[in-house]
Amino acid sequence: MTRNLLPRPALSRALVLGAVLALAVPGTAYANTVTATVKTPGATSGPASANSEISTHADCSSGLISGGGINQAIGTGTSVNGNHVNGTSPSSNGTTEYTGSTGVVGTDVTHWLGIGGSGGQVNASFSTTPYAVCFTSNLINHTQVVMNKANTPTAGATTGLVTATCPANTRLLGGGARTTPGNTGSLKAIATFPTFNDSAHAFGAKAAADGETNPDSWTAVGWDSGANSANYTYAYAICSGSGINASGATVKVRHTEVSGPTTGSTGQTATVGCGQGDGNLVAGGAAISGGSVTTTNFTGPGSGGDHLNGSFPSTSGGTAVSDGTTTAAYWTASSHAGGQSSPGTYTDAWALCANDGV
Repeated sequence: MTRNLLPRPALSRALVLGAVLALAVPGTAYANTVTATVKTPGATSGPASANSEISTHADCSSGLISGGGINQAIGTGTSVNGNHVNGTSPSSNGTTEYTGSTGVVGTDVTHWLGIGGSGGQVNASFSTTPYAVCFTSNLINHTQVVMNKANTPTAGATTGLVTATCPANTRLLGGGARTTPGNTGSLKAIATFPTFNDSAHAFGAKAAADGETNPDSWTAVGWDSGANSANYTYAYAICSGSGINASGATVKVRHTEVSGPTTGSTGQTATVGCGQGDGNLVAGGAAISGGSVTTTNFTGPGSGGDHLNGSFPSTSGGTAVSDGTTTAAYWTASSHAGGQSSPGTYTDAWALCANDGV
């Protein structure tokens, strides 16, 4: 018969110590290795001429793009009514855009574009600031960009909605939007948000709601006060790389919607953030809409001139964060009504919060 060589009190202490050591072994207790650093070069002046656009870029010196944003200083006077977001989107090199064939268009991207447009008037206060959210994770160490596009909107004051969906068995991390051409003055991107490619979300026409987890798609919405048969809208989904088992990772959606702007030549902001236990901020989205975007199909705002002026990582008070920030937990949407009254208009913001479970 085998005998225990330790006295009973010593054996009890050894069992307790063994349990403590087992909890300390990597892989037996779960944490979150997701980190995100915001990079921005600051503001670039412009656009400086009517009916034009300016392209700026922010770049990750380490990490990979999980999302990004744009912020515009809109100046003073009536000319601000035409300053708008044309694009907030990934790029292979900080200059080249993904506007060709649809599908997976890039891998391990480290550049983000902020593209600001102008209407019929400009002033010297206009500027465009891009933001790159640079993501690291011990689990998700590769990413891929999926692009979808459509020849829309071609009629005035109608929504041009496009949705890009991540490949099966991957995780959506963030996304972006783009509208072209950039010289019409009235075409702009009025929404960029997470969603699901399922019937409950009308296959991208309804946005992901506050508290939902693991959306698989990203929707972009174009808007034009006039008719133009050449208009295109592009949606970009930033997804985990192929071959990575991301089933243990969770991406939680936070969303808020506020009323306004409803008065011409005025703006509105909405800010939402990651809560305790949600994970770390990795991306965000924004919209100016007809409201109730998570329960009804997306509808346009109350006026053809309505537009976004920003979608960016921020403080809880809605101030854009500075270059190198590693603790950003909020996302802000900035919208503007243009020169006309805009009844029934709302501003929406989304924050995506990731926990890789590692």
